[in-house]
Amino acid sequence: MDWVSWFEAPDYEFARQMLQRGTAALYFIAILSSLNQFPALLGEHGLLPVPRYVDGQRILRRPSLFRWKYSDALLRAVCAAGLAVSLALVAGLPQLGPPWLPLTAFLALWLLYMSIVNVGQTFYGFGWEMLLLEMGFTVAFLGSEQTPPPKTILVLLVWLLFRLEFGAGMIKIHGGSEWRDLTALYYHHETQPMPGPLSRLAHLLPKPLHRMEVLGNHFAQLVVPFFLFAPQPLASIAAGIVVFTQLWLVGSGNFAWLNWSAIILAFAAVSDPVAHAVLPFIPLQRNPAATAVPQTPVWWLAVVLAVTVLLLVLSYWPIRNLLSRTQLMNASFNRWQLVNTYGAFGTVTRHRVEIVVEGTQADVPVDEADWREYGFKGKPGDVRRLPRQWAPYHLRLDWLMWFLPLRTVHEEWFYAFLGKLLDADPPTLRLLRQDPFDGARPRWVRARSFLYRFATRAEFRETGQRWIRMELYEVIAPLSLPKSRRHGH
Repeated sequence: MDWVSWFEAPDYEFARQMLQRGTAALYFIAILSSLNQFPALLGEHGLLPVPRYVDGQRILRRPSLFRWKYSDALLRAVCAAGLAVSLALVAGLPQLGPPWLPLTAFLALWLLYMSIVNVGQTFYGFGWEMLLLEMGFTVAFLGSEQTPPPKTILVLLVWLLFRLEFGAGMIKIHGGSEWRDLTALYYHHETQPMPGPLSRLAHLLPKPLHRMEVLGNHFAQLVVPFFLFAPQPLASIAAGIVVFTQLWLVGSGNFAWLNWSAIILAFAAVSDPVAHAVLPFIPLQRNPAATAVPQTPVWWLAVVLAVTVLLLVLSYWPIRNLLSRTQLMNASFNRWQLVNTYGAFGTVTRHRVEIVVEGTQADVPVDEADWREYGFKGKPGDVRRLPRQWAPYHLRLDWLMWFLPLRTVHEEWFYAFLGKLLDADPPTLRLLRQDPFDGARPRWVRARSFLYRFATRAEFRETGQRWIRMELYEVIAPLSLPKSRRHGH
């Protein structure tokens, strides 16, 4: 079978292991996030119930197991199956069998998670959802340890990383002037959706360093991706730069699994000899198929080449988008969410406005009443609290709270959320860090907006506050339940 040697990449076994196990780990985290949050957000009694959404769609345009029937029990069954399959792949068990076994496992994950995403509405409207779906589908064709890694799939995974990085770079060039005049990071660490524990320290760096950060970002996203396709060791060096810059983003913010996806994809460009040279404990030729004959079955070659052609054909639309002046950000061009276009933060918000939700048990909702603030797990609230590191776990409610002042607070889901707080709904309260009423019902709830900024070092020493906040105005006046519902009727 020497005639298929052009198709085989025996020197990329470490890359395959990282890609398969890393992608499966991200699926585990994404599905766990859904198991913990989906029923309260989108379940039968959620903020945007899936049964009502599906009934309101004459045709659900994207595939989902829930298009015919949804129940919270079925959702939990789908999540349990996804968690079991992803754990098996992280452990490397399907990879020990024939190549169709990991293929089946990854395609099952892809279909299960796509079923969740496609009914997730605004709570699943993030670019990293389609990124994870595309990763899962493509990694499925890397085969098992009985065959060498296929070169065409590795190249397609590098192409996915290229679109992710170069697309993000181009959206910045097409976007706000702050990326072109190198001032974007004067603001971004402070105004990003969910700061992490190191975000304030990053924000307080001198402005010349922030300008260097932006220059480094442009280099990493607009220049380095082309070298991912270069011969070794250049491709591995380019991958190393991607990993380094993504780890900086992991440390300075909370972007769910976006940065970890890029880190995992970067290994598609790392060869075993380079990996061994950097980390000597990584063995060379750990795949027995690298020296065994025969290696690639004809049926597997045919399957992989067919998928390669499919993904290359689908690449026409994202290429055209990348070259367009009206570049779309995080867009899919087909119902299966394959070969998408990506990008993030084309413009940077210069001021941080937070929506603070409060409740009171007073009969009259005057300002002098005892208003108590609800605490969220990830989004800023308590000015003394150190932000936590949540990524790659995804707090969907907290992320959407960031979008409210940028769009409108008059979102259907937000009013539903306030109603659940008035009901002291246990599943909704579990999405929060702190319920100021310990499970009791408030009489009224309201929403106010505040301008937040990071405290300077001097302010922190003086007050112990990590944030300085200033009240802007009341965005939603006090709301209460109808009298019949207040008494549980």
